[in-house]
Amino acid sequence: MATRKKTQAAQTEAAAEETPKKAAAKKPAAKKAAKKKTAAKKVTAKKKTAARRRGADADELPTVDADADAEEEVPERRGKGPHYLVVVESPAKAKTIKKYLGSGYTVKASVGHVKDLPKSKIGVDVEDDFKPEYTVIKGKEKVLNELKKMAKTVDRVFLATDPDREGEAIAWHIKEELGHPDSLRVTFNEITKRAVQDAIAQPRELNQDNYDSQQTRRILDRLVGYQISPLLWKKIRRGLSAGRVQSVAVRLIVEREAEIKAFQPEEYWTLDALVQGPQGPPPFKAKLSRVDGKKVELKDRATTDGLVAELKDAPFTVTKVDRKERRRNAPAPFITSKLQQEAANRLHFTAKKTMTLAQKLYEGVPLGEEGQTALITYMRTDSTRLSDDAVTQVREFIGQKYGADYLPAEPMVYKSRKSAQDAHEAIRPTSLEYPPERVRPFFDAMDELDMFRLYELIWNRFVACQMKPAVYDQTAADITAGRATFRASGSTLKFPGYLGVYGAGLTPEEEAAAEKAKAAGEEGAEDVVGELPPLNEGEVLTLDKLLNEQHFTQPPPRFSEATLVKELEERGIGRPSTYAAILSNIQDKKYVEKLESRFRPTDLGQMTNELLVKHFPHELDVSFTASMEEKLDQISDGGASWKTVLHDFYGPFKETLEKAEAEMRDVKREEIKTDIACEKCGNPFVIKFGKMGHFLACSNYPDCKNTKDFKRDAEGKIVIVEEETTDEKCEKCGKPMVIKRGRFGRFMACSGYPDCKTSKPISIGVNCPECKVGYLTERRSGRGKIFFGCNRYPECKFAAWDRPLAEQCPQCASPYLLQKFSKRDGAYIACPNKECDYRREVVEPAIPGASAEGAPAPTPTVEA
Repeated sequence: MATRKKTQAAQTEAAAEETPKKAAAKKPAAKKAAKKKTAAKKVTAKKKTAARRRGADADELPTVDADADAEEEVPERRGKGPHYLVVVESPAKAKTIKKYLGSGYTVKASVGHVKDLPKSKIGVDVEDDFKPEYTVIKGKEKVLNELKKMAKTVDRVFLATDPDREGEAIAWHIKEELGHPDSLRVTFNEITKRAVQDAIAQPRELNQDNYDSQQTRRILDRLVGYQISPLLWKKIRRGLSAGRVQSVAVRLIVEREAEIKAFQPEEYWTLDALVQGPQGPPPFKAKLSRVDGKKVELKDRATTDGLVAELKDAPFTVTKVDRKERRRNAPAPFITSKLQQEAANRLHFTAKKTMTLAQKLYEGVPLGEEGQTALITYMRTDSTRLSDDAVTQVREFIGQKYGADYLPAEPMVYKSRKSAQDAHEAIRPTSLEYPPERVRPFFDAMDELDMFRLYELIWNRFVACQMKPAVYDQTAADITAGRATFRASGSTLKFPGYLGVYGAGLTPEEEAAAEKAKAAGEEGAEDVVGELPPLNEGEVLTLDKLLNEQHFTQPPPRFSEATLVKELEERGIGRPSTYAAILSNIQDKKYVEKLESRFRPTDLGQMTNELLVKHFPHELDVSFTASMEEKLDQISDGGASWKTVLHDFYGPFKETLEKAEAEMRDVKREEIKTDIACEKCGNPFVIKFGKMGHFLACSNYPDCKNTKDFKRDAEGKIVIVEEETTDEKCEKCGKPMVIKRGRFGRFMACSGYPDCKTSKPISIGVNCPECKVGYLTERRSGRGKIFFGCNRYPECKFAAWDRPLAEQCPQCASPYLLQKFSKRDGAYIACPNKECDYRREVVEPAIPGASAEGAPAPTPTVEA
């Protein structure tokens, strides 16, 4: 048999060589092309021979290349055994999986979705029971053709897309396109050898209910987005979008901003006593708790000063001492939303960044000789459940590294939320063979410090969740002076427990509980810091001083990424896997902006929200959005029909949509008259709405094109914002140049506009280091991010994300330095030359008199 194959191969090569020889006699150009073709065939034949030899000699059967974009011929069947095709979503995931499967398996990546509803139209036939019209996504034809070729040569196709509803939908569409009669679904929560091989050994049919649930979500989003968004284009401006979940998120931010603006600060005072025990210094602080046995509220200075005068000479006596042991339990392992919140609080990551890095950790990272290795389990989960194997391994790890004192007698079990799907485990490391200190060098080599920090956070949380609680010795003493009672509290750490791994910082849940307790005025809710001296009932203390301080109540804080995710989760809006996309989308659409890590609605966001809430009150209601998530869960569980859910939604929605078409304000053409006269022609100004929000425009437009920015004072009166002038003169007409703002930021324009339309970018005071002719200006990218580039663009394309400074590097003489900022180190100045290590810190001066959210600055402490 081998001899016959070899003879056939020789004959084939001879024929291949003979053909170009005949062609060469007729046409020289064809001869050159034929030689290249012959050489390519020889290389292919050699590769196939080498592959067969490697497959016969290796102990573990190797996997074929997993690159979905690679150009290669359809593989021939090798040997008599069965051949399988495994389809995953990402090439990185494919590289990790291919380590665990033999030569009978080909692993290919679909690179995400292959089919979707068309972008050019709604793609849902509402008259035909909401029949969706799926089309192949543009650019995915090549991937699909490759998969189809591979499918023709295999006995079975394993669809190993992500283990969630979206992954189920992707698997369903791939199955439809491949048309293979034996296509089965496999899922695994972690990409390890055991998990992958177990999944392959126990495939299942595709889950119709999960697919219907995901399809319903997609159709709902399309019905809302593709019918409300055109209305916003027509009534407000082009490019806007509305979404079933994103619009509710914007509403939460707008309503929080309204609460802040409507908030009226109220004055209150606190009174503390700085006292010493019988043993003498150091003194400790006790807070005023009650007066005449009742909770006290000091509303003004007069009341406070009167109490200070009354207590100044009173004896301070210890009347009660409570000593108890307080335990602080370990937090549960991460679910998606809690990972996003903790990464925001501890690492200052956005939700989008957290999920991007977690995806890479799940799919696998290169670990030297071990190759592509998955480090965490699936990162989209709402369950705190852990496998028995994982708990056994981590308990052994804790006992060996930290000792038996840190190990609970029984494994810790955490309850998931009632609404949790509980389809996957909590987020945890795939194996305890990869502690952070072992994998750190590989992340350093990849320059992926942030990915390492996220992995370390996940590792520490997983280990901590199976450790004993931290134990504190807490002492609280009631101290009586006249008719007043003060309370002093102290706490010392007796046993660190899980804090030895996870650190002493409060989790978002603990912070929320502490704030709630303080707001309710609960005993013991005050901050407990340090240790009290030994105190006994009846002891008389020495008063050093009384400290009374003025405060003002604060409005509710604006949402950060962490608190907005927490709010969405608690209200049941969307799913944790969608939060990152929601937060990114509402910023990209300019509905909100993030200033000082807090979300604020833009003028556009407030206007859009006002119209949507008015005309779509049911669809924009928070409870409606949450109830729709419950219905999607019911579809997934087989308890509801997806078509029934869509019919129940679409009937009322269609009526609301038709009514909104007729009644919604046409903001585009709306002009609100004012009593302010145009200084150029005398006609009254009107308020109009444009790309930059509301502005004043002359009612005599287009004959007069005068416009002004404005703001409203505390009484709502319009105040014109005067243009910022400069000393520079227009090079064309000689009039002063003024500062204006446009789509891409601030710029200089002639004050004689529209007669003179001269404009130029604003210099930041640094000459262009590349062309040496222009100067650097502050610019804004299409996505709104600030960068710095040469004013001679496109002739000179110099650009930098960090602000250049007109200062020469003292080490390498670079003509400029960069002002940089990192979450870990703060602001600093560094040389742009990668070979130069010059760097210095930036010390920012404190701003006196500033207070949070615009509340009045408190009066300094008064000592009595």
